[in-house]
Amino acid sequence: MGGDHGPTEILPAAIYSLDKHKDLEIILVGDEVVLQELLKKLDLSSNERLRIQHASECVEMHELPSQALRNKKDSSMRVAIQLVKDDIAMACVSAGNTGALMALARYILKMLPGIDRPAICSMMPGINGHTHLLDLGANVDPSSEQLFQYAVMGAELTSAVDNVKNPTVALLNVGAEEIKGNDRVKQAALLLDESHLNYVGFVEGNDIYSSKVDVIVCDGFSGNIALKASEGVAKLFGTQAKKEFQRSLYGKFAALVSSPVLKSIRHKIDPRRYNGASLLGLKGIVVKSHGGADRLSFANAIEEAIKEVNKNVPDRISERLEELLIEG
Repeated sequence: MGGDHGPTEILPAAIYSLDKHKDLEIILVGDEVVLQELLKKLDLSSNERLRIQHASECVEMHELPSQALRNKKDSSMRVAIQLVKDDIAMACVSAGNTGALMALARYILKMLPGIDRPAICSMMPGINGHTHLLDLGANVDPSSEQLFQYAVMGAELTSAVDNVKNPTVALLNVGAEEIKGNDRVKQAALLLDESHLNYVGFVEGNDIYSSKVDVIVCDGFSGNIALKASEGVAKLFGTQAKKEFQRSLYGKFAALVSSPVLKSIRHKIDPRRYNGASLLGLKGIVVKSHGGADRLSFANAIEEAIKEVNKNVPDRISERLEELLIEG
């Protein structure tokens, strides 16, 4: 029921995913009356792999996480996460309020042993592939030990979903030199140096899209700014390019000639293809979709959840962290 578009975009995404994955079952959690009406319009009421779990409340996008915890006991978000807790569902995907989703998931599912705080991890497009970046806003002021935990979680997620045996890990910093950065980042670097992770050192902001490393770790404050700034630059580039192409007859002709190239570039960096941020560190799989997601975007978030279920990501993170602690 959450996000900017609600079930009008999420339901078609669910149908697309069901058509793509024949062994998939989806539970739609929300207002049963609204969802039944949409299913009737799409002539899908008899789909045996799609069912409705009624929830009488919905967490609004502006609500504080504390309000959602205390006052919305039957919210669609809470009910969906409880289904994961009760092993009725294997993953939860939501486009709703990020803070409330994180708070409810942490309260209901609990943290994995050895993980202090959860992290939000997402793929960022790169020159020759993509990079996993975390944290994107769950914890704005983590300790060096928590940054180390993020590195473990990011590396294990990348290894699982991308089939990378020994992913490279780097810390986001204001410079690549060892003397750069604050004490927290330097201490995290020491922890990573002493571990058996494939740590390669510091990277700067302009390296996020270079595909130089598989995983980039940072605090939630820096990560969220990097993510939102990237979205802003992409929008600026698209808007300015469109203006220039429409400015003159020559520009319109140039747009026509370059259309195949522009479409290819737009496809490769389309943020909808990278939608679906993982809430790592929980005893269960929760994937956060962008609030403005359309059906293609949300289908990609479902795809991310399917990958994590198939690879059993939470258990892999827990096992890897235990191995590193023993080695240490």
